[in-house]
Parts: sequence; C-alpha cells; structure tokens
Amino acid sequence: MNLTVLGAGAWGSALTGLARFNGCPVQAWSRHGELTLGAAIDRCDVLLSAISMGGVPETVRKIQALGLSPHTVIVSATKGLDAATLQTPSHIWHDAFPQNPIVVLSGPNLAKEIEDGLPGATVVASVQATAAQRVRDVFASDRFRVYTNADPLGTELGGTLKNVIAIAVGVCDGLKLGTNAKSALITRALPEVVRIGTHLGGQRDTFYGLSGLGDMLATCSSALSRNYQVGYGLAQGKTLHQVMENLQGTAEGVNTTNVLMRLAEREQISVPISAQVYRLLNGLVTPQDGVVALMDRELKPEWWADEAKD
Repeated sequence: MNLTVLGAGAWGSALTGLARFNGCPVQAWSRHGELTLGAAIDRCDVLLSAISMGGVPETVRKIQALGLSPHTVIVSATKGLDAATLQTPSHIWHDAFPQNPIVVLSGPNLAKEIEDGLPGATVVASVQATAAQRVRDVFASDRFRVYTNADPLGTELGGTLKNVIAIAVGVCDGLKLGTNAKSALITRALPEVVRIGTHLGGQRDTFYGLSGLGDMLATCSSALSRNYQVGYGLAQGKTLHQVMENLQGTAEGVNTTNVLMRLAEREQISVPISAQVYRLLNGLVTPQDGVVALMDRELKPEWWADEAKD
C-alpha cells in the first residue's frame, strides 16, 4: 500500500520510519517541504495525518479542494480538540470525507523512543474493521505491536484528554510534591478522563486500554512529553509564554484544556483536575494555589453510585 504522511514533526517522522521499516512506500508531506499536497495525496492508499490540531481544518479544506479518492483510508494521529467546533480531528475528517474509511491511531507512543527503535504498542480504531486491519499491517512489526478496536472516538479522546493531566503531573513533579501525591493525582485523574470520554460517546473499556490509561502513564512519567514539560516549567515559576518558547514542537494539552472547559461547561461535566489546569494556564491561580484547591475539596467516598459526579 502507498502511504502518505502529512506532517514532518517528531510524531509524523516516527510513523514514517515505522512504515518504511516494514517496506511500505511512503511519501512525507509538510507545509515547508518541496512536495506539493496534490502530488502527496495522488494515488495514495492510506493518508495519515500527524499534523498539529491547529493545522487540521485548513489542511482538510485544501484536500477537499484537490479531491481525494473515496477508497483512500484516512488515519488521524492528531491528539487535540478544535477550538472553533469543539470537535475531535477525526470528526473533522469524517465531515469532509464521509465516504472514506476513517481510522484513529493513538497509544503510549513517545516519538523519540520509537525513533530510537525501542519496543512499543498502539491502537488503531475504526468502525470499519477492514480499514483498521489495513492500517495495522502498515505499522505492525516485531518492535511495534498494533492492536485494533471498534471505538475510534474513545481511542481519540483517551489520547487527547491525557495531555491535560500530563500538565498537572508536570506541576506535581515541578513542585517536588513526591511520589504519593503524583500517584494519587494520576489515579484520580483516570475517572475524570473516563467521565468526560463516556459522556461524549466513548466506550468505558477503551479508557482502561493503551490509548487511555496506557497513554496517560507514558505521558505523565516521561520528561519527553511536551505537556509534562509545560506543567513542570510553570511549577518552576516560568510564564506560559516562556515555557512554550523553549518547547520543541506543540504541546497540544494547552489548547485542549481551554476547549475542554468550554465542553465541560456546555455538557455540565465535573472536571476538578482539568479545571485547575485551566486556571493555571490562564494565570488565575499559582501552581501552589491549584494544589490547595484540589486538596481542600469536599471529602467523599472513593466510588460514587452516580458516576457523573466526582
């Protein structure tokens, strides 16, 4: 199969390397490269988008104008939420190309480790099983295990929402609050992610798999995570502008947090941890104030009968 990868950043480059390792013909496109978008998508069997969330709507519009074969499988490997529509990237692709099979690729995948040849695993999810299997065969190898499932929305939300939590964990480590605090934070963050994801239509089990819990553990436990670096930098007293200037790549969790709070308000979803991350990113609290606000919340049983509450 001929694969075209949109995006030449760390994630796009890592996925390009995995496909080439399997002998798959790959064309890599970026806005700053010499290859035109029209030439990149011409006769491709699989079109994989690894561009940042901010670039997805514009790229989709350009491909609509160029035209895309209805037989091309579209793979979304972007983790984020669109600020204009509050939609996930795969939803934007589906609205533009309703005839094309849509697959979501997400998992505990730190690009640097993949590029270094270290073993890893991911999930490819689609309501069309054959499309997911085709994409699985492009990337699966003895160093990269690929699972399939039929819940693309849950798979996508798991990879998106954990970026917000990674910022919070970065703050925890930056303040040197200890292993107990970090473990408690991650554990309490998981039901928050599940609550949001299932409310928006994802399947509960998905969030306990590779694209949910797995991705959260990877992103929250490695300084390779740009979202973790954001939280850590803020805890060190840097401004958000200073932190973002020094990042190599996009920390999608910053935009995701702002969009998530609009979604949570509209849908009346309880998101106490994400709310403190939002307040911190927008200069409404200090890192220390955010910790106090979470620790001073009303005491309650660990498990509620009404899982919409927390």
